[in-house]
Amino acid sequence: MLNKIHRLNSFICTVFCCLIFISSSHAEDWSNTEVHLQYGKLHQTGTGGAEANTFITTLQHAGGWKYGENFFFFDHSQFNSKGNGDNQFNPGQDGSELYGEWYSTLYLGSISGLDLKIGPVKDFGLIMGFNVAPEVDAWWFLPGVRFALDIPGFAFANLDVTAFLNHSTADSSDTSFKILDEGDSYMVDFNWAYPFNLGSTSWSLEGHVEYIDGRSQRNTFGKTQLKYWVLAQPQLRLDLGKVLGNTPEQLFVGIEYQYWKNKQGEKGLTDNTAQLLLVWRW
Repeated sequence: MLNKIHRLNSFICTVFCCLIFISSSHAEDWSNTEVHLQYGKLHQTGTGGAEANTFITTLQHAGGWKYGENFFFFDHSQFNSKGNGDNQFNPGQDGSELYGEWYSTLYLGSISGLDLKIGPVKDFGLIMGFNVAPEVDAWWFLPGVRFALDIPGFAFANLDVTAFLNHSTADSSDTSFKILDEGDSYMVDFNWAYPFNLGSTSWSLEGHVEYIDGRSQRNTFGKTQLKYWVLAQPQLRLDLGKVLGNTPEQLFVGIEYQYWKNKQGEKGLTDNTAQLLLVWRW
């Protein structure tokens, strides 16, 4: 039975990889690329609650073409740990890590030429995601569906429902923490952007909220049961370029609020903090 499930997962992933290849082979009709700089105090997992002053540099890209959209980001996080965790073996430490996500979507209405609008849903999409965590030698496939929503005032709003399928390349003899295997799970994600004006200033409230269900994990330190998590990362941005009288929609300042319940599946560990945010777009 497990072999059949894994073969089915492999087949689904292969189909979506082909869709991504077809999508990426076409030039994008629109795109924007951003660099984000963020600074705030976040928790470190596996430390028993240790905090770290965290500086995050993000490269993010979004673009669209006739039949779909592409989105990806890569984070580099630098930690200056306070070493105040309750885990005697790892109370927190300075360090850095890389992490990335990529999502490609094909819209069925655009491909077929049919009007698929139903209530607030203006189109349906096939979505494929990849999440990559090099530090733990693991990545995840996220095949699923997108409900593109038509909500007044929003630049965009999407509800994504995907599987969350782990693939790891770690060596079980590694002495550092590596993910060897995880049970299959699923993700529900709402992502949006809502621009608005206050007087002569331009603002945007944008971001995403995701739910990923709990699952078992086998790693180089043993076995554990990961809890579900809820991650909300809304950004409130001010168009600073417009305020300064320069080119608008290029330079933004604001805050990103992070609420992460059961962070990375660790029961009881929750981020609840605001981070300073600077964004440069081109």
